Amino acid sequence: MSRLELELPDHFLFRTEIPVRISDINYGNHLGNDAVLSLMHEARLQFLGQYGFRESDIGGAGIIMVDSIITYLSQAFYGDLLAIDVTASDLNKYGFDLFYRITNVQTGKEVARANTGMLCFDYAKGRVVSVPQAFKDTLLIPAKPQG
Repeated sequence: MSRLELELPDHFLFRTEIPVRISDINYGNHLGNDAVLSLMHEARLQFLGQYGFRESDIGGAGIIMVDSIITYLSQAFYGDLLAIDVTASDLNKYGFDLFYRITNVQTGKEVARANTGMLCFDYAKGRVVSVPQAFKDTLLIPAKPQG
């Protein structure tokens, strides 16, 4: 079986620590795959919040997730403290990628790697819009190479 490999950027802009909650545990008695996406969402909100942004307003536009990739590397259990590193990369006209590295603080083991593709979206008009300049200026996101 071939496995997806997700390369992460060398530098992350943000780190938060979130404990694994009982609601994050599945019938295998470990962190559920669906809960990882929820933990990433919380980390994303905190990441944006450190710059004064919200998912509904990153300087004049909202954001909407268009895809996600998660690779699971080790188990996590109820009560484990997870460090979630987040960074933005691969800016294009209408969006960018967010990368996540999830690590068990106690063991140092990497639990998961993830990427979410984000588009800028005008919720009132129901359409994709360009990335606001204020967001680009604040994060200094490198552009994706063309070609």
